[in-house]
Amino acid sequence: MASTYHCPQDGTRADVTSLTWCCPVCRGPWDLDFESAGPLRPGELPGRVNSLWRYEEVLPLSSPATTLGEGRTPLVPLTGTVSAKLDFLMPTLSFKDRGAVMLAELARRLAPERVVADSSGNAGTAVAAYCARAALPCTVYVPEGTSAKKTEQIRAHGARLEVVPGNREATARAARTAAGAPGTFYASHVFNPYFLHGTKTYVYELWEDLGGRLPDVIAVPVGNGTLLLGAALATAELLAQGLIDTRPALVAVQAEAVSPLAAAFHAGAEDLLDVPATATPTPTPTLAEGIAIPSPPRARAILAAVRESGGTFLTVTEDQIRAAQLDLAARGFYVETTGVACWAAVGGWTDRSVVVPLCGAGLKTGLAA
Repeated sequence: MASTYHCPQDGTRADVTSLTWCCPVCRGPWDLDFESAGPLRPGELPGRVNSLWRYEEVLPLSSPATTLGEGRTPLVPLTGTVSAKLDFLMPTLSFKDRGAVMLAELARRLAPERVVADSSGNAGTAVAAYCARAALPCTVYVPEGTSAKKTEQIRAHGARLEVVPGNREATARAARTAAGAPGTFYASHVFNPYFLHGTKTYVYELWEDLGGRLPDVIAVPVGNGTLLLGAALATAELLAQGLIDTRPALVAVQAEAVSPLAAAFHAGAEDLLDVPATATPTPTPTLAEGIAIPSPPRARAILAAVRESGGTFLTVTEDQIRAAQLDLAARGFYVETTGVACWAAVGGWTDRSVVVPLCGAGLKTGLAA
């Protein structure tokens, strides 16, 4: 395992065989240095396994024992210019499987005493499922108010569930405290870059399904930014391999009620704006619970990625989320409230080709009230 973690802020490095989950100097998230096995060979893809592991040359792990057949979700046109990638058809019913399988496979190889994760629901259900597959003991921290169906799914996979009073930030703090215990692997979809190298397969699949090209725009819902940063990795890699000529614009979508990145982007800031801290963290004020992240640790990288792509940030209201969920259901797609945010934002576009992810099943949250 020749890969190494490195801190993009201060250059600190660590071996991936260690259980060091963040930079010990600045406490920020890791990036990953690894040598790919070579450029992707498009002509070989048709004969390969029908999962995200078909892109083995560009992944930091190979020959997984924890796979559930994740990836290769359908791409379906919704209008003349807008298509949807149906990532709610993944094994645990959300796109988070793309990154969770990487974390669980890495943990399986490192053989920790326990795995800890924190989530607003979907990442937690994915980590729980893949840890079950890998026979690893797992504890998942979630904020109060998390969908009952998601917490039920976490328990069903055999994970221990810890419900934390307060919001998503309080939950992350609790998990990070637990992650400091000896022998613990922190399966963080935010801090561990293996997760991002899993989510980048979303774009590799788009590229393959569109015949070796990408749409003008890739729209993604953004909370902690794992799908967006994975998309940025993939488009950079495809360009470097000569498999695309130009990178598509990345359009990031947030709920208006919790939109710190959109505010920073439109203010021209390179990082989050300073906001007054609340004395008591409260549960999420938006239906889009999966992107209700007030202080994403990779904020600087997210803002830079959107700017470098020529993209932008859009926000949607709660009424737009409700309407988009019903509209998609009327078209045959039952998607959770976070997963409809991009359709709410760009569904009416007609001037550019755009793909939106339907990234979580409606069964996880039900219809918005």
